[in-house]
Amino acid sequence: MTPSATHVPTHEQIVLIGAGPSGLAGARNLQKLGVPFQGFEAHSDVGGLWDIDNPRSTVYHSAHLISSKRTTEFAEFPMADTVADYPSHRELRRYFSDFADRFGLRAHFRFGTRVLRVEPVSDASDTRWRVSVEAPDGTVETDEYKGVVIANGTLSEPKHPQFEGHFDGELLHTSSYKHPELFKGKRVLIVGAGNSGCDIAVDAVHYAQSVDISVRRGYYFVPKYVFGKPADTLGGKRPLPPWLKQKVDATVLQWFTGDPVRFGFPKPDYKMYESHPVVNSLVLHHVGHGDIGVRADIARLDGRTVHFKDGSARDYDLILTATGYALHYPFIDRELLNWQGMAPRLHLNIFSPRFETLGVLGMIEASGIGWQGRYEQAELLARYFRAQAAGSPKATALRAAVQGPPPDLSGGFKYLQLERMAYYVHKDTYRAAVRQAAAALAD
Repeated sequence: MTPSATHVPTHEQIVLIGAGPSGLAGARNLQKLGVPFQGFEAHSDVGGLWDIDNPRSTVYHSAHLISSKRTTEFAEFPMADTVADYPSHRELRRYFSDFADRFGLRAHFRFGTRVLRVEPVSDASDTRWRVSVEAPDGTVETDEYKGVVIANGTLSEPKHPQFEGHFDGELLHTSSYKHPELFKGKRVLIVGAGNSGCDIAVDAVHYAQSVDISVRRGYYFVPKYVFGKPADTLGGKRPLPPWLKQKVDATVLQWFTGDPVRFGFPKPDYKMYESHPVVNSLVLHHVGHGDIGVRADIARLDGRTVHFKDGSARDYDLILTATGYALHYPFIDRELLNWQGMAPRLHLNIFSPRFETLGVLGMIEASGIGWQGRYEQAELLARYFRAQAAGSPKATALRAAVQGPPPDLSGGFKYLQLERMAYYVHKDTYRAAVRQAAAALAD
């Protein structure tokens, strides 16, 4: 039992689901503010997907951050100077383990314990929650808790595309990929040119007989280094208007990467920053050297032959779909999360409009948001739970904001209407809104 569970009955505790980056941020802030909570983690240790030994991990042996360490780390626990600019999953696993050690966070979790079901005890907005978990010995335990914080991540449930026809070779999702030995001697087609797809295509070059990448839309490719420094550490102190930033950065990008259209990529039908950019310094290098071929969207499959929408066709031994992940909260009914369309509709991507005892951490994507952005989410939620327990009018004021019209978190950018962009925000606009809300709850 954890210290919080020893001294506080379950109906006075918050349940925290997950011990990955967002779960650790939640644990640290609940701990720091003295909010009693019980953490549950299905794996045997902290780190979430960054622990490659976690059965639910979707990282692969060559995986690194696509943002640099200084724009990603927790502010109160900087990464060591000896850590690479773009750390590997091994360095990140160690980082989260050290973070947990530094603040004694493991004591707040029950590991090897999977959350099976979360449901409200009543329809009241301040309801308690009935939570069922499967313990390491397989027994199922059910208790009532004061509140629930969902922080189990967004990158574990693969999205499998549907293709017309049948493929006689191997058809896998990138979630199954661990080591480029998989590609040895094979004719490989990677579907999707997002960050994982491009990283894995670069891996495959060194093992496969041939590598192609199938794309259906254009992309903006950002190098990891500009003028010898991580690209995401550059930029002026004063933010530019969205239209000007798009124009300036797209122009600068052309200086460093050229025009991907000349390599066979479609021209983007959207402006820069309206979708997540591809941060990769090598994929265009290998395309330019003929190591990777760019193919059109898939029309149909026929045995080992893939027919593309431009009328071309080619034979492959392996198709690897880099088609992303779906939000997956299997232990709670969607309507309880105010799920609308492609994602839950939550105030600041955190607060449920229906239940004041339910929150979500980590359901956010933004260029450069880092783990500090998620830490600030956790700080706001922990302050809210503390104010709520004290009966503070500040908690009531926040609940009024939750019920009001949602703030515009786009920063003036018109994001693509895609599932992976359904909870996308503008970093500076979002963090300013979260910090403002947290400041309003300060003592």
